[in-house]
Amino acid sequence: MNTTENLQNQKKSFFNNLTVQILIAMVIGALLGIYIHNNFVEEDAKSFSDKIKMLATIFIRLVQMIISPLVFTTLVVGIAKLGDVKSVGRIGGKALAWFFSASFISLLIGLFWVNTLKPGVGLELGNVDISAASEVTDKTNAFSFQNFIEHIIPKSIVEAMATNEILQIVIFSIFFGLAAASIGENSKPVVNALDKTSHIILKMVNYVMNFAPIGVFGAIAGVFAIKDVSDLLVTYAKFFSSFMVGITSLWVFLLLVGYLFLKGRMTTLLKRIVSPLVIAFGTTSSEAVFPKLTEELERFGVKDKIVSFMLPLGYSFNLDGSMMYMTFASIFIAQVYGVELDTPTQITMLLVLMLTSKGIAGVPRASLVVVAATCGMFNIPVEGIALILPIDHFCDMFRSATNVLGNAIATSVVGKWEKD
Repeated sequence: MNTTENLQNQKKSFFNNLTVQILIAMVIGALLGIYIHNNFVEEDAKSFSDKIKMLATIFIRLVQMIISPLVFTTLVVGIAKLGDVKSVGRIGGKALAWFFSASFISLLIGLFWVNTLKPGVGLELGNVDISAASEVTDKTNAFSFQNFIEHIIPKSIVEAMATNEILQIVIFSIFFGLAAASIGENSKPVVNALDKTSHIILKMVNYVMNFAPIGVFGAIAGVFAIKDVSDLLVTYAKFFSSFMVGITSLWVFLLLVGYLFLKGRMTTLLKRIVSPLVIAFGTTSSEAVFPKLTEELERFGVKDKIVSFMLPLGYSFNLDGSMMYMTFASIFIAQVYGVELDTPTQITMLLVLMLTSKGIAGVPRASLVVVAATCGMFNIPVEGIALILPIDHFCDMFRSATNVLGNAIATSVVGKWEKD
């Protein structure tokens, strides 16, 4: 009897696991989407896709609802606990050094593999809808030094919170936290209130994450309903397989670096972040797992003051998967159009991407916007962005998961460096 009860409890625990629920939702969503695509006319499939994607939209909006207050409360409390400008500067310096190093290596990996495998050479993609690129190219006006400054310095904290401009919230929170720390005992009631508020918001995270499987189901079903995945993968087999080689190389690099610094604890970290990785993969949104990732990293053992400081910065400066894709996609488009780029030009492109990509936090489809703008700078046909749009969603699934992995490792390593 006890053995039977144990088996039942294990079975119940297995299916109550959030990661398992999300994986099941992905499979069911894919099967439903494929069925709709194969058995309904295009117009009905499109209508189904638009409606079912609302489930994903609801989930992502629920997450976005709690990001701003979570970043503000945890970061202010963390900085107040750090206590001085010197500590903030030390951690910030380590964070930026890591972010720029990781970004450079990610860009270099993309550059290496696209030149080695040459997925765009000799490729002919007929019937590509060039007009589809306008959705992205129209946003390249947001790609400028002025935009970079505007995304760093908030003109209103209320506006920054309303639009979830994480980097702006970070700037305000740093000033607020340092001011609170400088006042000393008099600021304790405010800091304690924010501390309790942050714990309430983290409790809300648990409620919101219960909706994750439904959100992932909607996202996957909506995509498969309107895309013929088999045809897409055949048409883009060389591009997608080359991209997978690049993203796999980046994962190997990140994991090796993680093991180098965290040793055996790296395995524990991976177990902790499986759920955020799967959610990011299914929804193609690393932002959707920000609260959950915050919670899991604190459970892993990184101090809340480090997590609350590192993650918001990482989401603006440390998107490793997106960085790798930027050089890969830019050179791919050049290869398709037969635009010759010598090594010095490609290195220049890498350095341009290194700097300018930091200024597009908050821009929708940011990776594609950067690729389009970069193509324009180096005389590569900007309309070539239309070549990768059909397959971009599936690449984005892997990019988003990679971004989450990179930020989790960066936060954990800096936490260890701070002896936390």
